[in-house]
Amino acid sequence: MKKILLLGESWTIHMIHQKGFDSFTTTEYTRAGDEYRNAMEAEGWEVTQIPAHAIETDFPPTQEELHQYDLVVISDVGANTFLLGKGVFTHGKTEPNRLARIRDYVMDGGGLLMVGGYLSFSGIDAKAHYAHTPIAELLPVEVLETDDRTERPEGAEISVVAPEHPALGGVGTEWPPLLGFNRTEIRPTAELLATVDGYPLVAVTRTGAGRSGVFTSDLAPHWASPEFVEWQGYGQLWRALSSWIAG
Repeated sequence: MKKILLLGESWTIHMIHQKGFDSFTTTEYTRAGDEYRNAMEAEGWEVTQIPAHAIETDFPPTQEELHQYDLVVISDVGANTFLLGKGVFTHGKTEPNRLARIRDYVMDGGGLLMVGGYLSFSGIDAKAHYAHTPIAELLPVEVLETDDRTERPEGAEISVVAPEHPALGGVGTEWPPLLGFNRTEIRPTAELLATVDGYPLVAVTRTGAGRSGVFTSDLAPHWASPEFVEWQGYGQLWRALSSWIAG
């Protein structure tokens, strides 16, 4: 069975409710990514999701275990989550670099897909901060070093550059609107498959013995509009892109 390791797509919200003189707090946890997971599992893929807060403890401890997956997907979780475990941040100890391990996994034949979001690529206030990480050079795009989000509440213009590429799955050139994306710059050696407002939306490349790709908008709301998520080509696109990158 083909296996995917999905990293991220979760968050915790801590709210303060102020009612006149009095206030109280509530906390809620949300895990997203069901749309992508359901689309892949419908075609026989096995998807293991490690939410953002569990990456430190649940990331595969050995390269052998990491290589059990055909594809690693990083979606909406910043580089610090991989780099600053408690051993490093709290106790000042050395520990393996998880992003360097993903780099080695790709160079040895694995597949890596980065999906856009507020904590992907550079991200909000540049906090995702992937530009100088071990996986930066693997991506088919260059990551900026500033807040790279572009909000398009009116819907962004999508142009499919290579509709016949197998990584697009034959979904055609008319795509539903996307409400935002991360700005990046295409690398000269990469294949640009689709653009959004003139910036890379879908791009792929081969690196070492493996492959990598990007989808610079979201796989779920809010950037992925309801029309996009409900589009008949949604599952077809993600299965084709994931399959190509997985080799």
